Amino acid sequence: QVQLVESGGGLVQPGGSLRLSCAASGSIFSIGDMAWYRHAPAKERELVAIVNTLSTTYGDSVKGRFTVSRDNAKNILYLQMNGLKPADTAVYYCYAALRRSAISPYLAYWGQGTQVTVSS
Repeated sequence: QVQLVESGGGLVQPGGSLRLSCAASGSIFSIGDMAWYRHAPAKERELVAIVNTLSTTYGDSVKGRFTVSRDNAKNILYLQMNGLKPADTAVYYCYAALRRSAISPYLAYWGQGTQVTVSS
C-alpha cells in the first residue's frame, strides 16, 4: 500500500506565503518524478512544478514565485509558494511516479489534495 498525503493548505491573503508538503509512505522501492498539480473550479488541471533527478520545471504562471524541493531520504516533496495571488486558488495535488520493487514498473500515484485559497 502506498499513500501520498499533502498538508499545509489554507486561507492566505494576497501577497502571502504558504508551504505545502507531500509525504509518500508505504511499500516504496524508488521514486522517479514528483510533482505538484492544481485544479481550480471551471479550469483544467495545471502543472505547477515537476522535479526529478535531472531537472525541475515550473508552470509559466508560477515561475519566480513558487519553489519546489524534495527530500529524497524522507520521500517528501515541498512547495514554497510566495507572492500568492487570488488566481492561485485551487486544490493542489501531489503526484509521484514510483515503483514498489526492483522489477516493478513505475506507476502513478496521487494524493487526496489540499485546498489553497488566496483572498482578502
